[in-house]
Amino acid sequence: MKKIILFLFYITIMQNQNQDLVNTSKNIGINNWSIVNDDVMGGISTSEITINEKNKLVFQGNLSLENNGGFASIRLNISEKNLKDVNSFEVKFRGDGKIYKLRLRQNNSRVSYSCDFQSKKNEWTIIKLPLEKFIATWRGYTYKDYADLDPEKVNSLSLFISDKQQGRFNLEIDYIRAIK
Repeated sequence: MKKIILFLFYITIMQNQNQDLVNTSKNIGINNWSIVNDDVMGGISTSEITINEKNKLVFQGNLSLENNGGFASIRLNISEKNLKDVNSFEVKFRGDGKIYKLRLRQNNSRVSYSCDFQSKKNEWTIIKLPLEKFIATWRGYTYKDYADLDPEKVNSLSLFISDKQQGRFNLEIDYIRAIK
């Protein structure tokens, strides 16, 4: 009986340390995404967000460098989440071999905080992205001396592809978690 109680206590503690921001198996964070592509600046890249037949979130499209373009992204409002004391983010995904970014935006700030992650073609991967790896960026510029990311102020997250990775892209997401 003691072992069962200890086990349940341990599970409760672990669940309190991790917060699902996106989890397709629990229907968390699968609705209300918005698309922000380079067409806001004259580019012609395209992207879409869908749920596939395996109930995974899919960010896909075509990245074009024409008309000074070169980025595609999807954004989710997470302002109702309490990210106090979060020290990293964990992502389970399957990609196409390209580099993607997890971007976090804070209340009332122009910059977003971005962390790159490499996908492996058709291979499920779990990565952990510590807060200290997120770098302040704005319109393609990096600000290394900018204030550190404050997770309590984060109000949205984005998945982003850029850096001249022209052509079709496809990223499947199982979950994105905030880790305390």
